[in-house]
Amino acid sequence: MKILIHFMQLLILLSFVGCAQKGRYHQSHDTPPKIIPNHIPTNDVEPKYEPYAAANLKPYTIRGVNYRPMSTSKGYSATGRASWYGQKFHGHLTANGETYDMFKMSAAHKTLPLPSFVRVTNLANGKQAIVRVNDRGPFHNSRLIDLSYAAALKLDMLKTGVSDVKVDVIHIDQNGQKTIGNKIIVNHSNKAVVLPKYIYIQVLALQDETQISKIGSALETLYQRPFKSVLENNVFKLRIGPLADEEDAFSLLSHLKMNGYPSAYKVYD
Repeated sequence: MKILIHFMQLLILLSFVGCAQKGRYHQSHDTPPKIIPNHIPTNDVEPKYEPYAAANLKPYTIRGVNYRPMSTSKGYSATGRASWYGQKFHGHLTANGETYDMFKMSAAHKTLPLPSFVRVTNLANGKQAIVRVNDRGPFHNSRLIDLSYAAALKLDMLKTGVSDVKVDVIHIDQNGQKTIGNKIIVNHSNKAVVLPKYIYIQVLALQDETQISKIGSALETLYQRPFKSVLENNVFKLRIGPLADEEDAFSLLSHLKMNGYPSAYKVYD
């Protein structure tokens, strides 16, 4: 009888070990959701002051690579590749000790202090999402940030899997002062805060919208930047952007001026 009891205890112990070994990495490859809800909320997260988790400010090592988290996210702005993560991690704990829900607006970053709030701009189409960073990753040298399924849906990058993005931290201190990237946002008389404007290059202006679209599509293919047509005073204005930063805008403007568009100039929208 004692032998039987010991054997049953051993089986129970092994089952617990098996579950523990599965964890958030029991799938060898990440996958999209097995069941997709009819409605996935993609409303931007509302940034607010949250103290950093002290445990997540400590250096750590993954796959032999050492990472040192930043002491503050204030002023952080970067461009790079974004990916998204889904079913493999859904329902498991994040590095911040919360449960990962791929249908919420969240993200993972290797070194930003947790939690942080960031605005992500998809440079391929200009779409934006504000998410809360509460996890570590992506642990690929070529990738800057890992987005939840919901955030990737809002940025329209589920089909491509990865996309070039610009990441700006939205930092709010204990006194309520807001910084987006390296720009301090002043809230005068409790009026609504206006986010920094984005940089575009205005290439030309024509009354023929069809011609504007043809030229815009050609330039989009050539320079791998989205374009838009703006109608002002019955004239269609062709603009390329939004662009990552002033350096990116200067480089593109120089190329355009040398390649048949000497009247091109920067605009902020």
